Amino acid sequence: MRVSRTPQPTAAAPPEWIAGAAWVDEIAAPEGSSRFRVDSVHFAPGARTAWHRHPLGQVLYVTEGTGLVQCRGGEVHTIRAGDSVRIAPGEWHWHGASPTAFMTHLAIQEVAEDGTEAERGTHVTEAEYPTGSLTH
Repeated sequence: MRVSRTPQPTAAAPPEWIAGAAWVDEIAAPEGSSRFRVDSVHFAPGARTAWHRHPLGQVLYVTEGTGLVQCRGGEVHTIRAGDSVRIAPGEWHWHGASPTAFMTHLAIQEVAEDGTEAERGTHVTEAEYPTGSLTH
């Protein structure tokens, strides 16, 4: 067992992965035989990931605020503190804050044996990102 009391420094999310301002706190990284990664990601209003997919899927757990998530071809869902989202392996998706609120979530995924965590696609366009109110 190892107890970590001092977290890694908060890092700005890379612009090739995120449109807008977002910050990442690493909670757990693959180590030894473990292939799990957990990050806390804090999105400013309007910030969102590029389209991407994970070889072994992903779970998002919203810890604060209001966000949005969409799988390619599906509807945009509003997510709030306490909600969890399970994204299937290989499923193209994006997630981020709503246009008017910050959102923080835990991003939990298993890294593939070859070290692949995710494949990035194109940025979510302004036309794809909803700016009106959503009710789901």
